[in-house]
Formats: sequence, structure tokens, C-alpha cells
Amino acid sequence: MPKPETVPSSRPGSARRTGKAALRAGAKPESLADRAYHQIRNQILRGSLSIGDVLSRRRLARQLSMSFLPITEALQRLEAEGLVESRPRTGTRVRIPGEQDIRNSYVIREALESQAARLCAEQITAKESDQLLTSARQLDKLHQLTRESPYDQQFLFAVHTYHMQFHMKIAELSHCPGLCSAIEKTQVLIFNWLYDTAAHNPQRPQQFHLALAEAIVSGDPLAADSAMRTHIRHGLENVLQQLARFEHADHWRLRTA
Repeated sequence: MPKPETVPSSRPGSARRTGKAALRAGAKPESLADRAYHQIRNQILRGSLSIGDVLSRRRLARQLSMSFLPITEALQRLEAEGLVESRPRTGTRVRIPGEQDIRNSYVIREALESQAARLCAEQITAKESDQLLTSARQLDKLHQLTRESPYDQQFLFAVHTYHMQFHMKIAELSHCPGLCSAIEKTQVLIFNWLYDTAAHNPQRPQQFHLALAEAIVSGDPLAADSAMRTHIRHGLENVLQQLARFEHADHWRLRTA
């Protein structure tokens, strides 16, 4: 069985090779602040940094072998995106979402992705249908495997990455660049990933993604819309219940080095 596509390695050697390739292609090389941003964000999405953990600039600088400046720039970017929060004279921590924050994210995601599903159903080709069904089956198999190794963070990270790519593929097949851009800018898929990781959301039903894909490739926009709404709402109440414990025990705690 093929493995899911994973994010590029963050090892220094790999970063240097990526930078050289970018220069050859005429692209702007990744800055230290960009690298810090991606590495800190990945730690949050993996669960290595939990909701509520205070982020020590000194520890992060030492861990990533950087000065304070790129670390500070990365944290400012993460704060602007809503993944971290700061308090005067206290510091910065992984943001604790309130109930309304979570509900807002789900409502926005449902609105955007249900429209993507409708447009996709109207325009998808036979070849694209086969590819989407194949991806859905693969994703369901990967989720099944997480039941066998639920504490393998690297594998879970790869599965979440593949899951996000699956949903972005549906958005791309809507052939509406503005809709794709809105899904990316609102980061609803990233927040869904964070909430699932923090809440240890229970495993999905078997053929959970295949059922969604089959509704989309049916060519019926209403069926695609309904299936996407059901898909997104699944597990919401569990997420709210599990993350409520962070909000009720709202204190700043330092993750030591």
C-alpha cells in the first residue's frame, strides 16, 4: 500500500538542498523566519506543543539553532493566524480556543467546502472521479491503520497531511480559484487538524471518505452538498467536549526544554 505524501523534511541538510533547488528555479529561498514558522506550526499540529503550552523563545531558538529574531517573526505570524496568543508580561502560548471559536471554524468550513463539493460534482470528469475515489479509499485505509499505532506522531502527522490534501483536491476540482484561496486563507483545515489532535477525536467510521467521494462523483450537486455537511459535522460535539477542559483550566503552563 502506498504511503501518504508527507511534508518536506525540516532537517538542515534537506533545507539547504531545497534552498538550492529554489534558487535554480528562480524562486525566493525560504527565510529563517519561514523555516521557524513551519517547524513551530508542525510541532503544534503534531501535538508536540499542546494547546495552552507557553512558548519559550529561548528554548525555541536553541532547539532550532536560530537567533531570537526569526523566532519572534514566526510567532507573530502564528499569532496573526490564530494558532498562538500573547499576553503582556506573560508571554506567548499555543492558543486555547473557546467554544465559539470552534463553532465558528466549523461553520465557515462547512460553508466553503459544501460549495466546493457542489461545484466539483457539477464539473468532475471520469478520470478525476477515479482519482478522487482512489484517494478516498487510501485515506480510509490510513485512518484504519492509526487504530493500530495511535501514538505514532510521525505517522499521524502524515495521515493528517494526506487528509488535508484530499479536501484541498476537492476544492481544486471546483475550478474556482477564489474558493480555494478562501479555504486556505481561513485555515479551516488547519484548525480542524489542530482540534482533532488536541481532542484525540475518535476514529472515523469505515469508508468515511469513500462515502463522501461517491456522493461527489455521482454528479448530483445536492447529494454532494449534503454529504460534505454531514462529513464536516461528524465529531464536532466530541471536539467541543474534549477541548472544554482546556478552557476551564485556563492557566499558562511552561513546557520545559
